[in-house]
Amino acid sequence: MSEEILINVTPRETRVGVVENGMLQEVHVERAGRRGFVGNIYCGRVQRVMPGMQAAFVEIGLSRAAFLHASDIVRAPPALTADEGEGNGAAPANGSAAGNGAPHTPPIGELVHEGQRIIVQVIKDPIGGKGARLSAQLSIPSRYLVLLPHTQLHGVSVRIDDEVERARLKELLARLSEGDRSGYIARTNAEGEEEAALAEDIGYVRKVWQAVQENIERAEPGARVYEEPALPLRVLRDLMHDDIEKVRVDSRETFQRTLEFARRFMPQLAERIEHYAGERPIFDLYGVEDEIGKALRKEVPLKSGGHLVIDQTEAMTTIDVNTGGYLGTRNLEETVFRTNLEAAQSAARQLRLRNLGGIIIIDFIDMLDAEHRRQVLRTLEKSLTRDHARTTVYEMSPLGLVEMTRKRTTESLERQLCEPCPACSGRGKIKTAETVSYEIFREITRAVRQFEAEKLLVLASPRVVARILEEESAAVTELEAFIGKTIRFQPEEQYAQEQFDVVLL
Repeated sequence: MSEEILINVTPRETRVGVVENGMLQEVHVERAGRRGFVGNIYCGRVQRVMPGMQAAFVEIGLSRAAFLHASDIVRAPPALTADEGEGNGAAPANGSAAGNGAPHTPPIGELVHEGQRIIVQVIKDPIGGKGARLSAQLSIPSRYLVLLPHTQLHGVSVRIDDEVERARLKELLARLSEGDRSGYIARTNAEGEEEAALAEDIGYVRKVWQAVQENIERAEPGARVYEEPALPLRVLRDLMHDDIEKVRVDSRETFQRTLEFARRFMPQLAERIEHYAGERPIFDLYGVEDEIGKALRKEVPLKSGGHLVIDQTEAMTTIDVNTGGYLGTRNLEETVFRTNLEAAQSAARQLRLRNLGGIIIIDFIDMLDAEHRRQVLRTLEKSLTRDHARTTVYEMSPLGLVEMTRKRTTESLERQLCEPCPACSGRGKIKTAETVSYEIFREITRAVRQFEAEKLLVLASPRVVARILEEESAAVTELEAFIGKTIRFQPEEQYAQEQFDVVLL
């Protein structure tokens, strides 16, 4: 499989696209005025303890207080964490094992108190109206490892499934960290790496942690004591692997910085980093701009003629599969099966491309054949294996629904790039001209009952005014006779369709 990483840099924004076999799979955006906080470590102060939620709100210097759950203060038992996942600046290595192990979690009031100084790490950016999610279980990631300074556990990423390799990495970690009071997790990138590379990484994270400890000693509440690197360097650290053929950077300054980083931490891959100096924008050259535009639409066409409809809400994301114009070549069951197979692959790509997280419901077209349902589910699971975010897929329900979760640490692509429509307030629909016309009539009646006036002026959008004058002229005449006053209508180009004003003259 051919993979490339494209890095587009402008003065206020950096964007990264991951392209596999010519098709965009991931987009990462970082803006100078709104950098993410995940992975950053802060000296915080407990603002409020909430016993009923088993949580506390912590002031860390952001616009909103951040959320700290009791399970993210207490380290989960070794049985729950020792062999689990990556840990990306987060809490237990499996993400939430401790949170689900309620019997092991003391009451929040026994762990923290209001006004307490506490060192915490952001594990989820502020999303929507929610503040950042925190953990007191710190971690420092590097190219191959994650340092866990508050535990002596050693683990291996679950994505490394070769038992011999897992045993080798565990043995290496134990030997290289002998005498160290910290724990380590071997990341997916560590698979097949030599002892020297892991030893260098351990030396690096130890130095970082030492600097963090020095910052902690003199930090006041609200101060940041560790900051994750800028997006281009994080991408190299987390996404660069042997299958990446090229990393193309369109900024010479960023190219030099990424090249120096690569020569230090991944010298065998440094030669794959190139400076792109072409006149045509790099994202245009690879069709990335068009793909980003498509990723902001609700409907996703399938090659077969069917399509997906993706709706992102506060509670969950739903993906509806439709056959559309695909009629198939054999029978209805075969048509449905083929459409669902394609939809499973497309849905997995869209989740990754749009960075959709939380609870996801995929509504596949009903299939009668149990083997067809099994194959569609397996296709979805297989398509998700290349996703860097942790996903969990549950069995298909009798209604053809597949429930799944995808770990969410940052806002989705849509919420990073878009805002609610001012005309419809994010509803996706606006009132018809007819509905607004009748609202105006009601407002006129209400106004003349409350206030004295000789005549009235109505300001509204041209479409609404045109409809009133053309199709509701008889109703206007009746209304004028009823209220005993003259009504004049004036179109205003800048008014949205739902907007109007009734002025008493």
